[in-house]
Amino acid sequence: MSKSFKGFVKAAFLGIPGENLVKQERDSLQAEMDGFLGDRHASLQRKAWGAGDKQQKGTIRRNERQWSAISQAELESISQEMDLSEVITAGSIGANLCFAGLPSFSLIPKGSTFKFPSGAELLVEEYNPPCLDMGKELASKYLTSSGKPIHDTAFAKAAQYSRGLVGVVEVPGLIKVGDEVEVFIYRPPDWMQSHENPYMA
Repeated sequence: MSKSFKGFVKAAFLGIPGENLVKQERDSLQAEMDGFLGDRHASLQRKAWGAGDKQQKGTIRRNERQWSAISQAELESISQEMDLSEVITAGSIGANLCFAGLPSFSLIPKGSTFKFPSGAELLVEEYNPPCLDMGKELASKYLTSSGKPIHDTAFAKAAQYSRGLVGVVEVPGLIKVGDEVEVFIYRPPDWMQSHENPYMA
């Protein structure tokens, strides 16, 4: 049986189509089968970017990035590492959800499931590596604690292992700020672990 952990939704954000990388704070988000209702990343498919994708740039592929999330502890750690004058928000780095109470959030493995009181479920697809464009966005808006500008690459370095997760909607439903979330950690079934498998050696 999967091990589970409990935390809660600290903040929620929605990215308006056509606007910049930053997402706007909301009290709740409606998860649909293609992502969060009204969010610019909501879609069943997307174009491959080239770098970071398995497919050639422009290829139409499944959208495994319908939502993104990070933890408050990781935001505080990243901000401290960048020596910022204030803690960055999940919305300022384009994430939809900010969780609290879940240690080492970015290490939650692919296949794990987030379950919410409404019945909504989110499935983890992969770790979300930091990108240079987001670093430039932050550099244009934040200063260090001493009032100095930050470098475009500072975010990528500080968030290298704690940028958060992306995934898809498994079950639609309402997700509200303050909701408890139970995270069921994926692990291969016992028979797969005990049976000799050349693909998992």
